Amino acid sequence: MKHFTIQNFFLLFFVLALIGCEDQVSSDTQVEPIIEMSRAELDQILETKLNAPDHYNWKDGDLNLLWNALRHGQNVVTVGYGNMPFSEDDEFAEQKETVIRLVETSEGYERSAETMYDYDIINAIDLEVTKLETLKQLLNHPDVRYVNPVGYGLEAHENPAPESQQRMSSGGSGCGTDADNINSDYVSSVSPSAQVSWNYEKHNIEEAWSESTGAGITIGLIDTGVASQQDLLNTVGFNDGDSNNRTVEKYGTFIDSWWWWSNNYDGPHDKCGHGTSMASAMAAPRNNNAMPVGVAYNSNLVAYRATENVVLNDYHERKGVTDALIQLANRSDVKIISMSIGYPWGIGNIEDAVEYAYSKGKLIFAAGGTSFSITSGYGVIFPAYMDECVAVTGVTDATNYEKCSTCHDGSEIELTIQMQMQNDTDAGPVVLGFYNNERKYTGGSSVATATTAGIAALVWSKYPNWSRSQVISRLHQSADFYPNKDSDLGYGNIDAQAAVQ
Repeated sequence: MKHFTIQNFFLLFFVLALIGCEDQVSSDTQVEPIIEMSRAELDQILETKLNAPDHYNWKDGDLNLLWNALRHGQNVVTVGYGNMPFSEDDEFAEQKETVIRLVETSEGYERSAETMYDYDIINAIDLEVTKLETLKQLLNHPDVRYVNPVGYGLEAHENPAPESQQRMSSGGSGCGTDADNINSDYVSSVSPSAQVSWNYEKHNIEEAWSESTGAGITIGLIDTGVASQQDLLNTVGFNDGDSNNRTVEKYGTFIDSWWWWSNNYDGPHDKCGHGTSMASAMAAPRNNNAMPVGVAYNSNLVAYRATENVVLNDYHERKGVTDALIQLANRSDVKIISMSIGYPWGIGNIEDAVEYAYSKGKLIFAAGGTSFSITSGYGVIFPAYMDECVAVTGVTDATNYEKCSTCHDGSEIELTIQMQMQNDTDAGPVVLGFYNNERKYTGGSSVATATTAGIAALVWSKYPNWSRSQVISRLHQSADFYPNKDSDLGYGNIDAQAAVQ
């Protein structure tokens, strides 16, 4: 019989530790020790979970995954406290104070701008956590709703979809500021001297303009901002041509810094190009410049630079979106919020802010998902899969309904927009370029979402006394499949003319 050596003992100990860490749900039942993972190992485990049928949420994660995500995510967590996501008074001040003191005691520091960020309205705080014991205490505390490692995101990987279909640059982020040579067959003219994208005909948008142009409705856009170099989306040209008596406002909640506690706000102007394209699709003026017109060309626009790109992979993007949602929720003039941004898993502070905005009567549209370097291969992404959001995706111009080559579909999708040609997959809807007198093609579920937000503005402008539920019901009723709902594409393509009648 062989002797039980010290090497045998350590091998047995390691195997038992791995078994104990597999299906863990809380620190109470966690078998120690914690197994420290590399960034690549953690990414691989989470990508496997993301490909499962159910949406992944950190509330479902085990202590092992949370701890490693915290280690690889700047040691910052968002802690949701109290038994509800938001409150407009100090109802949960005691619970917040309890959580902060717990962390201060365990970590051995006093709260400061470098260790804590306290959100307005929503019951959430960002805290520096460097000790495993602190994380355990938070997970087991009765006043804590969730603990999210908000500084951690997946590393980008190679996407099998060709770049021409993704319409992107900047590492698979949905960005791109270059203009395109537009095929003249893909636009038509409308007075006074504007251009209409090829897909407007597919949704009877021009016909809808005889009933409504979006006047009196304010749309909130949460994205990468609007380019200062595109006059038609700034004060100087927003009321050009047949667009009049409307306003455009620009704000910035994105902080350009690696340090999570930085307050180095990056301003309201787009540096990516994505937000400019979405603003154009929704609200570009019916201009005199032979440039593309937006769906709701007489609506007001409030645009937030809340993200660096469309993939919410960074702490400051998540915080920026949260703050933008809260600010738009608090504006009585904003009826609609459009977000062509997202992530494969739920983000606690954004989730709380979406629920707050919804409680304020906002009609929230979110992109079902477009496959970039991180979001490839998953179903409907966050926040589109939330019940409070209307999830939109893109389809081709085929008569038999095909989702676009990079678009996501699934049971949460409610509406679709044609935004990809079968015979020219590079030519999406035509929008204003990043710079004056330039045009470009855009694509994915992003522009489908912005277009739908514009159509909703047409409906609400025609029926200003309607509720949110009445507006969304009219959109459903105008779509191809209504009263039926496809399991992956919802009610299908919207007929804007039918929606405003």
